[in-house]
Amino acid sequence: MDGIDNAWTGETLTHRFARLNGRAPGARSPAMILKGDHSLNPGMGIRPELRAAAVLIPIVERPGELTVIFTRRTETLAHHAGQISFPGGHMEEGESEPAAAALRETEEEVGLDRRHIRVIGRLDRYVTRTGFDVVPVVALVTPPFAVNPDPTEVAEVFEVPLAFLLDPANHKRMSREVEGVPRYFYAMPYGEYFIWGATAGMLMNLYEFLRDERNDA
Repeated sequence: MDGIDNAWTGETLTHRFARLNGRAPGARSPAMILKGDHSLNPGMGIRPELRAAAVLIPIVERPGELTVIFTRRTETLAHHAGQISFPGGHMEEGESEPAAAALRETEEEVGLDRRHIRVIGRLDRYVTRTGFDVVPVVALVTPPFAVNPDPTEVAEVFEVPLAFLLDPANHKRMSREVEGVPRYFYAMPYGEYFIWGATAGMLMNLYEFLRDERNDA
């Protein structure tokens, strides 16, 4: 499996992310702007003005396996209609903590009560082509729980096994033309769901983080 152990549990994930304590989880240091849509498109660059945002990567501790919660956005939204996303969005005025913003957005979008959620860390910031500076907040979700998605934003809530998302055989590098220019992106198709773009890019960052033996140092 290309150097990664797929037999992760909530306990081992917590242990791995605990080693980030010295990097001040949630901090928005400029040095952390390392990943993003530009990573596969060097000529794209990074916009000079970025909007702060946060998403939650909710990992559910199902019996016998871990799964990840995703949302499918409604077709009526002005931006990214119908796409597969993590719950989250831009940080509101006065919000300084990405984890708090991610939890708020998760409750608003998905209706998942935060009492079921335990934040265990974060990944490197992800910069999107559309000008968002996103902090992916990683959390464990304890079942049983109920979801009540906002019908104006979320068409569907579903789960994908973490083992599938961490399997390199399911990591696709693809391209499409945007304004006459080829743009490259990651994708992880799962059944009827096409997980791609920034969502797949953040999953690749999770994969690389868990694979990286330096995090065990």
